[in-house]
Amino acid sequence: MRHIRISMPAAAVFAAVVLFFTAGGPLSDVAFDTPAASAAAQRTAGEQGSPYVATHLYFGTGRHDGNPPISDEEFMKFIADVVTPRFPSGLTLQEGRGQWRDKDGDINRERSYELTVLYPVTQARDRDADIEYIRRLYCKIYDLESVGRADVRAQADF
Repeated sequence: MRHIRISMPAAAVFAAVVLFFTAGGPLSDVAFDTPAASAAAQRTAGEQGSPYVATHLYFGTGRHDGNPPISDEEFMKFIADVVTPRFPSGLTLQEGRGQWRDKDGDINRERSYELTVLYPVTQARDRDADIEYIRRLYCKIYDLESVGRADVRAQADF
């Protein structure tokens, strides 16, 4: 039996995913800089950095119907051609192993990638369109059901 150890940052991302699915939308009020978010920003004004959103996207590589998994080369080409032009200031990419339950109820285990992009809270609405485009296109190109998404409020300084 394999045990999966969840680090504190992963636990925070998991909590964000749970909140995301209970909030009912792709971005929370915090990400869209609503009055509630502005109040939160004022409370954290003494912290290092500025208010940002950290969006984590979870890309699986397993395909259906006996098709081979998405290769590293295919995935990196997608990052270069689709993601980088929309987030030229930078991104972080991590390889991992993931599992999820598909629409048929089957548990799928696969090699995966976690992509993280940071952007100022004030850009959340514009970035939402870019992120949703990336998610939809990946699913369309590789005939997949979904790309996971978690948005987390952050203080960032570069």
